[in-house]
Amino acid sequence: MRLASIVYSCLFLAAGGYASGQDHLAWRDYGGSADSAQYSALRQINRSNVSKLQVAWVYPTGDGRKYSFNPIVVDDLMYVLGRNNSIVALNPATGKEVWTYSSGPDTKIITNRGINYWESKDRSDRRLLFASNHFLRAIDARTGKAISSFGDAGSVDLKQGLGRDPKDISLVQSTTPGRVFENLLILGSATNQGYGSAPGDIRAFDARTGKLVWSFHTIPHPGEFGYETWPKDAWKRVGGANVWGELSLDEKRGVIYAPTASAKYNFYGVDRAGANLFADSLLALDARTGKRLWHFQMVHHDIWDYDDATAPKLLTVRHNGKTIDAVAQVSKQGFVWVFDRETGKPLWPIEERPVPASDMPGEKTWPTQPFPSKPPPFARQSFTVDDLSPFLSPQDRARFRDEILSARNEGLFTPPGRRGTIQMPGNNGGANWAGAAVDPSRGVLVVVSKDLPSLLKLQAKGTAGSESSDVRYESGFGFMIASDGLAAIAPPWTSLTAYDLNEGVIKWKIPLGEVPELAAKGIKNTGTHYPKVGPVITAGGLIFTGTRDRKVRALDVDSGKVLWEKDFEAALEGMPAVYESGGRQFIVFCASAQAGLTPATQGPIRGAYVALALPDASRPLSGASQ
Repeated sequence: MRLASIVYSCLFLAAGGYASGQDHLAWRDYGGSADSAQYSALRQINRSNVSKLQVAWVYPTGDGRKYSFNPIVVDDLMYVLGRNNSIVALNPATGKEVWTYSSGPDTKIITNRGINYWESKDRSDRRLLFASNHFLRAIDARTGKAISSFGDAGSVDLKQGLGRDPKDISLVQSTTPGRVFENLLILGSATNQGYGSAPGDIRAFDARTGKLVWSFHTIPHPGEFGYETWPKDAWKRVGGANVWGELSLDEKRGVIYAPTASAKYNFYGVDRAGANLFADSLLALDARTGKRLWHFQMVHHDIWDYDDATAPKLLTVRHNGKTIDAVAQVSKQGFVWVFDRETGKPLWPIEERPVPASDMPGEKTWPTQPFPSKPPPFARQSFTVDDLSPFLSPQDRARFRDEILSARNEGLFTPPGRRGTIQMPGNNGGANWAGAAVDPSRGVLVVVSKDLPSLLKLQAKGTAGSESSDVRYESGFGFMIASDGLAAIAPPWTSLTAYDLNEGVIKWKIPLGEVPELAAKGIKNTGTHYPKVGPVITAGGLIFTGTRDRKVRALDVDSGKVLWEKDFEAALEGMPAVYESGGRQFIVFCASAQAGLTPATQGPIRGAYVALALPDASRPLSGASQ
């Protein structure tokens, strides 16, 4: 198959080495390893030879669905999401299909960002664990056959066991995989965005039987820590505070790190007065029991939808002359929070600062919010008329100017209201799922961030015109996008920022990607638009990313310099994966099936996985950075 004849959504680069655990030589877990480092210790592909990458093989998915799947590789089988929501096993060296598991024609939702692998100690039992249509399922990793002894005839109903009537729960399954620890699969959940959503319990299931082993109530029940930060009956009716994004696991310590989302409803919290633990928090839980070890809340009483969606990053740093195992959490607000992994103590002071109060009836915003003193933020946190894009039409410029001047605009944490509120970063800005990677031994963190302002405007639903506190308000929010599809704020719209977390400083920052329509006019360094980009760092001294400008780039991790880039026929998203097969190193991207920048240029895309490798595989696979 000729590369020029393909429009594809998932990109693979080819490399080598295999090991279990968190030595970062294999890619057996979502994000590469249980610690979510998005890092590979393989170095066959490095600064000196990355320009020689070639296409090795192509596997078409056979459909035009949107793909953001991060493949895993175990026992010389690569597992991917394929046509019609099927799970496909491929030969990772050739791309040849080995087997296919069909999830069924009625599949409405499936774990589509990755998959979990579990094996028994003697390796006689090897399973793939995933969810579809709100049921947890298990299939044989060697054959793709369903395991009927798991749960009830092969499935576990995820709507059960949440303390709510399952018939009233419309959404609970996340599209992000969980984490496997020993014989447990630890899962978060996705809940609706509105009133009456499901609670965001973090749950652990037995990988053999499907039995529920433990639950952690992120909306505490009576007698549990944090219960007093909610109204007395909130645990019965309020939803959210869930982990719809990514979990990280310290396998050695047996600790799961869980970043939670906002409580629901996202933008109005009259029915949930209080700080609302454990919404918008980083939780450290005993992976065997679900017991809380420590927590930190990034947003008190969130009414901005400032979820913590990115995986906590586990790494080791030198801080004040001491070696510390740390956990770093990046956020939609553009902050980087760094804690001692064992104690939860921040490495640098965090200050509670006064923030604006709400003018909505009955809304009691929290008077302060936490601000880290270091490291500096990676995203812009304000938006005024002086920040408007130079590429706006006169009509769009006038419209956005009027909106900004008529709205509340008091900086970060300005509460939503009926007159409109400028939110920067917007609730789809800052860092999002898969958006960060670390070199876990050097203290290096890289973050992909998006500057996309929002305009929040609350409207009464139900008793219109009433000033009583039982009126439900919903936000008619929208992203501040011009008629040509570009953001109202001046570029860069997407940035890649590298931190030295030993010192808590920014090493470098660059615009990531371009807008093809502007680049064709000679306008570059704008950053790409609306990305869901997951970077990967390798021991070869490289960062690999794909972006919606239809390019893959390899950048120098120490300088941010682009060392290699290649044009492709589809917009690229998702997280690369790195693996070895037959002595060759492979790096895998899964990208969106949506090509183009604006609705006018978007068209049907037929997906494919594409593998790239060096022509010469004689170089070593692992070792120090080049």
